[in-house]
Amino acid sequence: MKNMKTFSQKPADVTREWVVIDASESTLGRISTLAATRLLGKHKVTYTPHVDGGDYVIIINAGKVGITGNKLEDKKYYHHTGFPGGIKEKNLSKVMADDPAVAITAAIRGMMPSNKLRPGRLMRLKIYAGAEHNHEAQKPTKIGVK
Repeated sequence: MKNMKTFSQKPADVTREWVVIDASESTLGRISTLAATRLLGKHKVTYTPHVDGGDYVIIINAGKVGITGNKLEDKKYYHHTGFPGGIKEKNLSKVMADDPAVAITAAIRGMMPSNKLRPGRLMRLKIYAGAEHNHEAQKPTKIGVK
């Protein structure tokens, strides 16, 4: 048997694609896992954990994402103001009414490893509440949710 070498991708070898995901076709979790996989680059055969080799992801129709069960009322989002007793909470229905991109970003962010590559990966995530986006020049390909 020949001596096989382990492949390790270099940052200069990374090629990025642009993909569009329609959020109205599926639920929040299904869309988030698909987007996180694409941002991480795990769908590519050249995946290397320490190199940011993921794609650009555009999510459209974020306001029409499907939510199952009682999550609209039961799921809570917390933040702290920095002052004593400053813990604030909102349920998912309030977050979706204010800005649906916040809920989708939080779901995708939670599916990524917390390391120095995460902020750069999240910058490649573009979320739009409606069906229009301004990235036609990049010629994105539409991918469906299974």
